[in-house]
Amino acid sequence: MSGNIVSFSIHTEVTSAYIDDLLLFIYQNYIVPLYRYFSNVRRWFIGEREVLAFRFVDPEGEWYVDVEVEAGNPINVRMIPSSEEVPKSILYRLKEDLIVTIQIFEENVRRNTLYFAWVKREDLVLEKATYGWRRIINRIFYGNMVFLFMIFIILTYLTFLIFRVYTPLVIVAAQFVIILFADKIIAKMGDWTITPKNPEVYILQYHIPAEDLTSFQRNYSRDTLLEIKREIYKRTLAIGLPITNDVVREVFYRYGIHCRLENLLIKTVNLYKLVKEAARRFNMPIPKIVLSNIILPNAAATGPSPSRGLMLITTGLLIQLEEDEILSVIGHELSHLKGRDPMILFTLVSTEYLLRAYIFWPLIYYFGFLYYIFILSLLYFVAKFFEARADLESAIRIGRPVSLANALRKVGFRKIQFERLSASRVGSWLGIDPHPPVSFRAARLESIEDPSSIKHPFLRSVIDCVNGFLTSLRG
Repeated sequence: MSGNIVSFSIHTEVTSAYIDDLLLFIYQNYIVPLYRYFSNVRRWFIGEREVLAFRFVDPEGEWYVDVEVEAGNPINVRMIPSSEEVPKSILYRLKEDLIVTIQIFEENVRRNTLYFAWVKREDLVLEKATYGWRRIINRIFYGNMVFLFMIFIILTYLTFLIFRVYTPLVIVAAQFVIILFADKIIAKMGDWTITPKNPEVYILQYHIPAEDLTSFQRNYSRDTLLEIKREIYKRTLAIGLPITNDVVREVFYRYGIHCRLENLLIKTVNLYKLVKEAARRFNMPIPKIVLSNIILPNAAATGPSPSRGLMLITTGLLIQLEEDEILSVIGHELSHLKGRDPMILFTLVSTEYLLRAYIFWPLIYYFGFLYYIFILSLLYFVAKFFEARADLESAIRIGRPVSLANALRKVGFRKIQFERLSASRVGSWLGIDPHPPVSFRAARLESIEDPSSIKHPFLRSVIDCVNGFLTSLRG
């Protein structure tokens, strides 16, 4: 920030071939639908870089914000408020709007993009979609262990047929076993193990031109794509050479693909180094690291204790985020591991379940399903304290609250759209989701001027979540 000027950058995963289309997309899908809030829309060029400029106008006419979006990677944005009277919430909202719009554009491009990821000396596997049983497993373990509460309600009725009065104890014992061996269970979901000798992830993405898409879908099966992936690997990483544009173009050409270099992007992420650095800042042992080769962007850390910790990361996260954002997300997950959050949440859920089964059962008789709605909302609201604390601890230890805020917006842009619906503002706080609303989390992180001044992250998180919920009630 320089005076009243707010400047920031937004990294995009799309290649240079799509940057000009991105500015047009912002104009058509953000400015045009909300034209009554904008004026003075124009564009110009600085050298070869296009700039889209517009003015966001206060409906009451008391202030305005001039915005300049300069094409490139990263995309550079300048926001110039007309005065100090412009609320910070407006600046947060404009930044969030731009990130969400860019993410929608990237999602559209992603549908027509070929992704390959490699780890040296590991099996070659293709990127997988999350359908069927894999979607269910991901929902359970990539979210939060409180989600198991719903599953165990169903299991209660099944096990009751066998164990009768001992059913609650059997259910809790099953929960405990899952928590105790969660690191081994989740490790099975990974495709590759990241180690000091095998630290890097290599990613290739190729945006298939629209005119080639139908032919590509018709002619290239998963087996053929695996052959292409294997040949690129044999010509490069397998013999100690880097993946280059020339090698990719040669292999593609051999399989009948006319490769446009402007549509090609090759990226290397030293994942082990990032996790090691985050663990150092948290003063923790380095957890076991596994990589799941799916496009869904996510990360999860689990284990009964920090010494038995496991970090699972998807290639989708490495594709969509920059390294400083990935580091901040890893810090968030390490906070859960350091705080033994899975075990704490297990204790909360199990205690409620046993009390309900043996003491509070009359409440079920009188209130029926209303009791389940109330207790689920309460448990998930408490779980939000732990998520908010993990955000703060990442900001304190990693020292990059804005990077974490950007990561949250990129990964959770669809949730942001949902949260903005008036009917969803309160529901985002009381719904069956252990995370506070994404907009709340991002704005909270960006408002932190000095993370090191926060002495009690959990208490601060409880207060912030309660205040955020009360604010949603006021609309």
